[in-house]
Amino acid sequence: MTTPLLAPLRETPFRSLVTGRTLADFGNAVAPFALAFAVVDLTGSAVDLGLVVGARSLANVLLVLFGGMLADRLPRSVILQGTETAAALTQAAIAASVLGGFASVPLLAGLSLVNGAVSAISLPAAASLTPLTVPAALLAPANALVRLLSNVGRIAGAGLAGVLVAFAGSGWALGGNALLFLAAALAYRRIRLPRGERLPGRRRPFGELAEGWREFRARSWVWQVVLQFTIVNAVNAGALLVVGPLVADYTFGRTGWGLALAAQTAGALLGGIVAARWRPRRMLAIGVAFILVDALPMLALGETPYLLPLLFAMFLSGVAIEQFAVAWDVSLQENIPPDKLARVYSYDMLGSFLAMPLGQVAAGPLAEHAGRSATLLGGAALIVGATAIVLVNPQIRGLVRQGAPA
Repeated sequence: MTTPLLAPLRETPFRSLVTGRTLADFGNAVAPFALAFAVVDLTGSAVDLGLVVGARSLANVLLVLFGGMLADRLPRSVILQGTETAAALTQAAIAASVLGGFASVPLLAGLSLVNGAVSAISLPAAASLTPLTVPAALLAPANALVRLLSNVGRIAGAGLAGVLVAFAGSGWALGGNALLFLAAALAYRRIRLPRGERLPGRRRPFGELAEGWREFRARSWVWQVVLQFTIVNAVNAGALLVVGPLVADYTFGRTGWGLALAAQTAGALLGGIVAARWRPRRMLAIGVAFILVDALPMLALGETPYLLPLLFAMFLSGVAIEQFAVAWDVSLQENIPPDKLARVYSYDMLGSFLAMPLGQVAAGPLAEHAGRSATLLGGAALIVGATAIVLVNPQIRGLVRQGAPA
């Protein structure tokens, strides 16, 4: 007998969608790891590393709203086919430059910028396609299954990245990464939707965005949590994509760093299972409070840069982040009008990613001038402070899950 969690897999369009998203997440787990060590091998500079990885996030910030407007005008599956193909081509070009010996920081930064642009265009299309691939009654298990399999893809990607970089080199890892994105594009090609199920394009995109902005700013619990994650994501981007690989190279090694990233995703996998069963009455307040645990990896890297405590800290961080993610999605979906929910999500996405390029670019100079340990410990303090401030908001502490017992 099919369980409710697996029921959406009976729908052919959903099977193609979840396959494509899982392969894309697999590739996205390999990409930053392989790219980071390609730059480390090329120059060894934390500043250069921050510039290259920051270029991708900068493109995400600049184009994510454009991606939302584009997704309202073209079939989402076609957008995803194009963006994953473009991602495959950019990663193949990076791999060729590394293997051919003509890689340079400007070239890697430019290709990363293109890769980030196609990623930004794909994000709204992927998020908004799920409701078109399953009946309304299967929407909740479909989203749970997407998250579950995406985490599996990230676990596999992080583990494979460490092995490939350590034993084959970053160039071959990037080449394998390109194949993963190409496989995702082929999976999306199999999505076939009846014409009537596609959402019609809106004629006034900027007016629609303005309406979404008004809805977004009308609730302090929405914009304050997004502001919190602007800080949290900036710290994580700098610590885990810039400073972390440098610490790993001088301590427990590159394979160990891959295991640490995999441990965080494994924690998210367990956290998703826990969140699916545990639904506290004040989900949002509890979910926000769990983000305090996200400071532990910075403390481990800054104070005790040994593999075992880092693995434990990363695992707990993954569990905590998933509790917040589920609480946040439920809170938005229960309290934002359905006809404005997608636009609020787009501003949520923009706000959450806004400071990531700054965090990545700033992490290198901070690590070189203040020291890696001080940079990591300062990041942990920022996470704790931002979370504590948000928890003061009575709207966040008082928001109650719909249908929860009094």
